[in-house]
Amino acid sequence: MKEVTAAIILKDNLVLIAQRAPSDILAGKWEFPGGKLELGETPQECLKREIREELDADIEVLDFFGESIYAYHNGTIKLMAFWCKWISGEFTLKVHSNLVWVNLLIAMS
Repeated sequence: MKEVTAAIILKDNLVLIAQRAPSDILAGKWEFPGGKLELGETPQECLKREIREELDADIEVLDFFGESIYAYHNGTIKLMAFWCKWISGEFTLKVHSNLVWVNLLIAMS
């Protein structure tokens, strides 16, 4: 089972969502950005690294939000989501096709 993380990044009562690129296996789907844990890495370290690599931004990882285990056709993942706070950096598209800040209440419904 792959362990992956997701960052629920907050800024001014908005939350960041990212759209997967056309070349991605789940192209066009919206997600909270994050990625796969590397050997010896904590979920918090993973989130900071992934957001820096994928979006050129720095975050502070806050509280654990929850986890979910889901079986896709190509394998099972354990997704661990954390509340995060944007610290610095301009968000740059590297692996996603779009980024949008949405109202927190809409994103969580």
